[in-house]
Amino acid sequence: MNSRSRMIPPTETKVIPLSVPEIRGNEWKYVKECLDTGWVSSVGPFVERFENAVANFVGARSGVATVNGTAALHIALQVAGVEAGDEVLISALTFIAPAYAIRYIGAFPIFVDAEAQYWEMDAQKVADFLKKGCDWRKGALYNRITGRRVRAILPVHILGHPVDVNPILELARKYNLKIVEDATESLGAKYHGRMVGNLSDIACFSFNGNKIITTGGGGMIVTDNEEWARKAKYLTTQAKHDPLEYVHNEIGYNYRLTNLLAAMGCAQMEQLPEYVGAKRRIANLYSKALENVSGITPMREAPWACSTFWLYTILVDRREFGIDSRALLRKLGKQKIQARPLWQPLHRSKALADCGAFDCPVADELNRDALSLPSSAGIADEDLQAVIAVLTSSKSHND
Repeated sequence: MNSRSRMIPPTETKVIPLSVPEIRGNEWKYVKECLDTGWVSSVGPFVERFENAVANFVGARSGVATVNGTAALHIALQVAGVEAGDEVLISALTFIAPAYAIRYIGAFPIFVDAEAQYWEMDAQKVADFLKKGCDWRKGALYNRITGRRVRAILPVHILGHPVDVNPILELARKYNLKIVEDATESLGAKYHGRMVGNLSDIACFSFNGNKIITTGGGGMIVTDNEEWARKAKYLTTQAKHDPLEYVHNEIGYNYRLTNLLAAMGCAQMEQLPEYVGAKRRIANLYSKALENVSGITPMREAPWACSTFWLYTILVDRREFGIDSRALLRKLGKQKIQARPLWQPLHRSKALADCGAFDCPVADELNRDALSLPSSAGIADEDLQAVIAVLTSSKSHND
């Protein structure tokens, strides 16, 4: 019996979940230590230990724990200098949280299409916008249409695969822009041998329940800029200028992570290399089983990347496969196999209708055709084979 089957209640044992936490290390021990010592709130030894563990893993000088990944993004943008009225270029194909974080500041996302091979932010389209859509004046870059200052780029490393960051870094240096990475889905991934999360100015992670490691909630800022890290810690702990006299000189936030959750994070970090290995093994099995199935495009990995394959995702060509991704989703669901489409592209969101976007045809196509498959680090082999059997039999029945 693997750890996943121990965690799922008996009434759910026949469901093959999309992605569930893997709890098999020192979680109970560390959480019990918090309870036994009374260190359960937002201060305690596990908070700093967790910050150091994540920062050291990605090779950054500093880590700042937060209550969730969205809070991490909000503060990272703020310490990077993004202000109300600014614009931030962001991946169009991602979960909505980073766009929300930009709006929390009063800034505006500009949505950039994905590239077709690995589904990440298209660096060439970033270049096209900065060159053709902006003017340089008064020592800053301005959007030619909106007249707003362009301040930063926010690439999101989706599904465990890194963005091709080097061309974006060159553009940022050329145009004096900051880069804030959302590395939430790619903890443990590598780009040209470097860990994702330490490729630019500052990066953020989330540890929500379905991520490669989890604290139930929680987030993290990592950076080599120690001044930014100190500022982030200050802002996330309610900007206490004098904590004894309760003096506050600017607006802060109650974005602190509790010692209890940090304790769980420390235990999870100890297992991270094993989880990455498990995810890559799952991806390899899926890819080999599906590589010759007409109408299904398996997930790719760039030669310069080491992906964690956080959620193994396929593309379904309706004409070749016989049914579209949503019909396949329903077919899997009838077999109690969880799957899900990718997110609505952000340029289609009514919540972000006042933000800027160009045509994003690749993001639209990926939203139409993509389907993420069960990818829990502890998925049983028989469950994995059951998913593959439904996919391959669906094709044969459609012919």
